[in-house]
Amino acid sequence: MARTGDRLLPGSGVRRRIERPVEIRWSPGPTRPTLYAMEEPHREIRALHTASTITVYQAYRPEIGLPAIRDGRFPAAWKPGRMTWIKPSFMWMMYRSGWGTKEGQETVLAVEITRDGFDWALRHACLSSYVRGLHPDRGTWQRDLKRAPARVQWDPERDLHLRPLPYRSLQLGLSGEASSRYADEWIVSIGDVTPLAHEIHGLVKDGRPDAATRLLPQEQGYPAGAELLAHLSP
Repeated sequence: MARTGDRLLPGSGVRRRIERPVEIRWSPGPTRPTLYAMEEPHREIRALHTASTITVYQAYRPEIGLPAIRDGRFPAAWKPGRMTWIKPSFMWMMYRSGWGTKEGQETVLAVEITRDGFDWALRHACLSSYVRGLHPDRGTWQRDLKRAPARVQWDPERDLHLRPLPYRSLQLGLSGEASSRYADEWIVSIGDVTPLAHEIHGLVKDGRPDAATRLLPQEQGYPAGAELLAHLSP
């Protein structure tokens, strides 16, 4: 079965129709079922990506989001060096921002950044929680976390109703050097996906999950090898 969707063209705000085969199953329950891909890895970076870039999502108040869209860079009100979280998963961004309706998150950005920058952040990141067997001991983990310019969380992916799915997507927190590099070096383009978020949300509210699914960004597994993820995979 083919699933059709719109993909945001970098820097243009224009979506391109694409298709890819997808195997689907129904999620059981008393409410209307939703579709999700079968045999998803338990932890995976799912994202729009090209040979040189990856798209991540953030949501801001209009005073920051609108100038960022207009200028392709964050305005002076955006403070470099502070912790900022980027999300490769569109649906997790919808969960976090309430489809772009939560206060202070009314403008949803699709930020295309270099894969070199994203990979640098992964290489220098630390898990945000202690995992026995992965870290030598809790004290070592705490020291690594304090020094790391980036941190990683694996949070449940979300369906169209923002309910948790049985597999996890990566959230990447940037601070200090990573946050500054993100703003000053890694950004290729910034697009506005707020209208897309509202359109998909409207279809979900109207009971049209198939139409909503067709508009979702067609995210695929990001090719991060063991060298990038071994220290971040519990």
